[in-house]
Amino acid sequence: MVINPHKLGVHKLLKHIPLNALFDAPSKARLRKAVNIADLRLCAKQRAHKMVFDYLDAGADDEISLRRGKDAYSELEMHFHILSGLKPPLDLSTKIFGQDVKLPFFGCPTAGNRMFHWEGETAAAKAAQHHGTLYGLSSLATTGIAEIGQLTDGPKVFQLYVWKDRELVKDVLAKAKEGGFHAMALTVDFTWYGNRERDIRNDFSIPPKYSVNQMIEAIRKPAWTYDFLSHEAYTYACINTEVPADSLAAFVNSQIAPEFDWRDAEWLLGEWNAPSAVKGVCRPDDAIRAVETGFTTMWVSNHGARQLETSPATIDVLPSIREAVGPDVEIILDGGVQRGTDICKALALGADSVGVGKPYLYGLAAGGTEGVIKAYDILKVELDRAMGLLGTGTVDELKKRGPGLIKKRNGSARDYPDRYAYERGYGGGVI
Repeated sequence: MVINPHKLGVHKLLKHIPLNALFDAPSKARLRKAVNIADLRLCAKQRAHKMVFDYLDAGADDEISLRRGKDAYSELEMHFHILSGLKPPLDLSTKIFGQDVKLPFFGCPTAGNRMFHWEGETAAAKAAQHHGTLYGLSSLATTGIAEIGQLTDGPKVFQLYVWKDRELVKDVLAKAKEGGFHAMALTVDFTWYGNRERDIRNDFSIPPKYSVNQMIEAIRKPAWTYDFLSHEAYTYACINTEVPADSLAAFVNSQIAPEFDWRDAEWLLGEWNAPSAVKGVCRPDDAIRAVETGFTTMWVSNHGARQLETSPATIDVLPSIREAVGPDVEIILDGGVQRGTDICKALALGADSVGVGKPYLYGLAAGGTEGVIKAYDILKVELDRAMGLLGTGTVDELKKRGPGLIKKRNGSARDYPDRYAYERGYGGGVI
């Protein structure tokens, strides 16, 4: 018989013993030293349970698409103008889903944030509010819609999967509208659960199964473990707070509707009747059909390279999708972004804004709200510098002049780190 600490009420006792600061002191020290996203990744790896970190860090199958998604940015050169008369800080403001924001990038909606840090989605929402940018909430979030709505009055997008139960869909959409969410994003590249082999090897589960290996890893990561044990067990708070988050894969496989098609998408748009994105576009013909169906925004994404292995790098398909839908349809891009220069290149090649997933989740796993804000700080400074050196003073100017500033080169093996390069110090200091 497996003993579940939360069912025994251990968290009710530990919450009165404030040892979080003690266990988190080394993590906070590492976080202060981080200078780029690669450093935040190392901070996250040193604080988080191995099972949790690998869930965040991994891609599908052999992780070819994961590597290619990052490598693709290395193949893009920035041909800068000189004597542009610019000085920092630049104007990074723009619009996303018709809402004014101070940054052209934001944190993508991602599942189960409380598994990385007890603050979970609230940390990401506070960071978005702090930086004046969009916040995205996943329908597999571990924080409820109402709580997020009360926490931030900034622009918000609610992400929805292709659920079987239409009453469930109606219910969560109604809650999203009531919670002040301005837009809805339908994820369409998740009709099967991707083959994430690190999760299989780690026997990944939510919550942990308390196996010998998982308990050994928990002992090695005391800051994460004390967070987990001293707070309430997390649930899928946007779906049904009475259903424990027993297994992400099993829950998704039972609820996802692989047969969901364009007619179902039309029904969904009729239920929402507000700005809407189709998330998971990688082909120009699909983008055209999505516009014809009624979606207002194309979200170019391959689900963080966690679904179909050898799917293309999103930055590579972005120009063809922009050409297909024309200049007036909003495009969001995510995938492979690790630097402010990556965001700059995406904006130059056709994106109106850029979503980041792993970068802010590394910050979350490394240090909660402080870590997410630092991730945004890093990317903001890098983007400001890149635009200034490129010779573009605003996001609008970057988008207008971008295609003439970014050119593709033939790659070299020296350009690209392999999947273990960060452990050897590539791209980040020793934290």
